[in-house]
Amino acid sequence: MRIFADITELKAAVGERFGPTDWREVTQEQVNLFAHATGDHQWIHVDVEKAKQGPFGTTVAHGYLSLSLLPSFMGELLKVGGLAMGINYGLDKVRFPAPVLVGSRVRAGAELVDLKETSSGYLANIRMTVEIEGQTKPACVAETLSLYIPAGHP
Repeated sequence: MRIFADITELKAAVGERFGPTDWREVTQEQVNLFAHATGDHQWIHVDVEKAKQGPFGTTVAHGYLSLSLLPSFMGELLKVGGLAMGINYGLDKVRFPAPVLVGSRVRAGAELVDLKETSSGYLANIRMTVEIEGQTKPACVAETLSLYIPAGHP
């Protein structure tokens, strides 16, 4: 994990890469819980027997499940001190180049693309890449937008 004392140190790190995180296994239980939470019960995700005959030979994680792992991965990659709070501001350019087969392991790395001062705080554009162990294509590449509000900021 990279720890920054404050937003000034973070600003100096624009262009740097962080990580990767530790590997995590994607389980069928996670996929089923995600399907239940989102209402997306497509058979390639939740029907283990039918998926054996499908295009991937097994069930696959939802692309949005891979995307939803980003906040926890971010917590393993960097921490900024001196903040009143950090807020998820949104996403830019999200792609799912490769499926995550259930039982696969994933991890993430990040690159601080930009940090701009705004009237609300500092808007960070951080490109996150979720890798799949043993695969050349990533599971997910997304530019996350985080609003960092320094302590005492008006």
